[in-house]
Amino acid sequence: MATSLLRVPPPQQLLRPLAVPERLLLGPGPSNVPSRIQAAGGRQLLGHMHPEVLQVMDEIKAGIQYAFQTQNRLTLAISGSGHCAMEAALLNLLEHGDTVLVTINGIWGQRAADIARRLGANVYELLKPSGEYFTPQDIEQGLVQHKPLVLFITHGESSTGVLQPLEGLGELCHRHGCLLLVDAVASLGGAPIFMDQQEIDVLYSGSQKVLNAPPGTAPISFSERAREKLLRRKMKPPSFYLDMGWLANYWGCDGEPRRYHHTAPINSFFSLREGLAMLAELGLESSWERHQANCTQLCQGLLDLGLELFVKEEKVRLPTITTVRVPEGYDWKDITAFLMDNHGMEIAGGLGPTVGKVLRIGLMGCNSTSANVDRLLAALQDALKHCPRSRL
Repeated sequence: MATSLLRVPPPQQLLRPLAVPERLLLGPGPSNVPSRIQAAGGRQLLGHMHPEVLQVMDEIKAGIQYAFQTQNRLTLAISGSGHCAMEAALLNLLEHGDTVLVTINGIWGQRAADIARRLGANVYELLKPSGEYFTPQDIEQGLVQHKPLVLFITHGESSTGVLQPLEGLGELCHRHGCLLLVDAVASLGGAPIFMDQQEIDVLYSGSQKVLNAPPGTAPISFSERAREKLLRRKMKPPSFYLDMGWLANYWGCDGEPRRYHHTAPINSFFSLREGLAMLAELGLESSWERHQANCTQLCQGLLDLGLELFVKEEKVRLPTITTVRVPEGYDWKDITAFLMDNHGMEIAGGLGPTVGKVLRIGLMGCNSTSANVDRLLAALQDALKHCPRSRL
C-alpha cells in the first residue's frame, strides 16, 4: 500500500556497483591517497565525543604543531577544506569596519579579499602580476599607507606556482601593529615554513596536498597575539560553525571540559592523523628536500622538452606545483585530456588569472617521486607529439 505513494523510482545508477578509475593525480590537488591513509579512513566509526576520538584529535594537534613548527595552544583542524580554513581565519580575526591588506598575485588573494568584503571589512589590495612575488619593501609600503589590522599573504600560490618568501614579514607586520595571516594550503610539508620563528599569527593548510589525505580537513593555528584579538572582539563571529571559541573548546585548546559543538568527520580525522604521522616519520627536512629535488628534476625536464617555465626566478618556484606556459599553437585542454585518456594521469590548466596560460603539475607527498617525474615527462612528450596544433 505504501509503495503506491512513491512517484520517484530507485535510480538505476545507484543499483550498480560504484566504479572509480585508477589515476595518477599530478595536478594541483587532491593527491593520491596511500594505502595506509586509505586504511585509516576505512576504520569503524566512533562517536565524536568518545575518548578514543578525542585522543586522535590531540595527536592531530601535535602533528599540526610539528608541521607548522609552532607551540601555539590554539591549534586544530577545521572540519572543512582549505577554503573553509581561509574563511575561518578571516571571520574570526576581522570585525565589521576592520582594515585588512590583501596581497594578490593569484587566485587565493582574490578569494581572501572577496571573503573579507563579505564580512564588512575595509579591504585594500596590494597587487603583483601572476608569476611574481612581494618584497618586504612592497609590504611595508602597504602597511604604512593603509595601516591594516591584518595582512593576508599566500605562501604557496597554486594558481601561479609562486613560493612567497616570508622571512621578516612577521616582524615587519608587528612593528606596524598588524597581524600576519598566511595561506599554506599548497606549500605545507613541501617547502620550509616556521610559524613561531617567522612570527606568523595565523597559518592554515589543507589535508589533500602534501599530507595525502582526502580533502575535508584543514589544519589551522593562531598565535597568542591572534588569540588575544579574538578575545577582544566586540561581537561574536558571524559563523557559529567556524567560531574559534567553540572550536578551541572542542579541540581541548582552552583548558575547559570539552563540549559538543558539531559532529566532526571522524574518519577524515583518522586519515589526517595518518597523513601527519607519515610526515613526522619522514621528517620535515627530508620532505622539503625531496620535494625540492623532484621539482628541480621536473623543471629541467620541461626545459629539455622546449617548454617555458612560468615563474622566472628559480628561488621562488613552488616545489609542490610547477607552472609551465602552454606551448604556442596548442590548446591546453587537448594536452590535459590526452594525458588523462592515454596515460591515466591528471595535470591541470591554469586557475583564476592563469586560465589558458599555463599547465599546472603537482608533485606532492607520496606523488613526489623521481619515477613520477620521468613518467610525466614521457607522457607530456607523447601529448605534444599527438595533440593538434590548433592555434598556429
